[in-house]
Amino acid sequence: MTSEHLTDHTAPDERPLNLVVVAAGTSVPSSTRMLADQLTSATRDALARHGQRVEVTVLEARELAHEVVDATVTRFPGEKLSAAIDAIGRADGLIAVTPIYNQSFSGLFKLLFDVIEPGTLAGVPVALGATGGTARHSLAVDYALRPMFAYLKADVVPTTVFAAAEDFGAVSTAGDENSLRTRAVRVGTELGDYMLRFAGVTAGAVEPTRADDKRGRRDDDDEFSDFVPMGDLLGR
Repeated sequence: MTSEHLTDHTAPDERPLNLVVVAAGTSVPSSTRMLADQLTSATRDALARHGQRVEVTVLEARELAHEVVDATVTRFPGEKLSAAIDAIGRADGLIAVTPIYNQSFSGLFKLLFDVIEPGTLAGVPVALGATGGTARHSLAVDYALRPMFAYLKADVVPTTVFAAAEDFGAVSTAGDENSLRTRAVRVGTELGDYMLRFAGVTAGAVEPTRADDKRGRRDDDDEFSDFVPMGDLLGR
């Protein structure tokens, strides 16, 4: 696991928000990591414009591969994987980027989120990105990644980013709405706004639902505490 803690010092009196980045690339250097870095930079810039500090933790899935596979069988995560899961559990926002294989996310990417406890990502703002050889894989973000994170009850931002090989070598011009940089800035801005609302920093925030007590989620034992028997309803 590669864990990088990068802190902005724009608002020393406020708690920094935790941004966790999951990059599932398998090569070094990786286009998947490059896209994740662009989204991270855009999100940090968006939060800085609001005077909000942020701490960034980057998780390289390839460095967790052995422990992830072991955990799918034993259900007991190793030391590095446990630290990664804890980081995700504390996230105020998540950036998740995967290469696209056979028109879907990579197996390692999926396995990593399979070993995370249900409810961990409930209500957490998430930005999705993917990379692939050609643009014909771009729809995989919305028909593979988005449904999975919707199932995990994450709060996925509206815009997603797919980067083909040619996007990294393209020269962007001012006002080019289709450039990778412009799209990354749009996603980072959306994620920054979602994170501020999630943390209650900006007005209009809805009460978050999180697995941990500090976020106000009800315990599983209380799930049916307000249940009314059918007989009582009919009696009324």
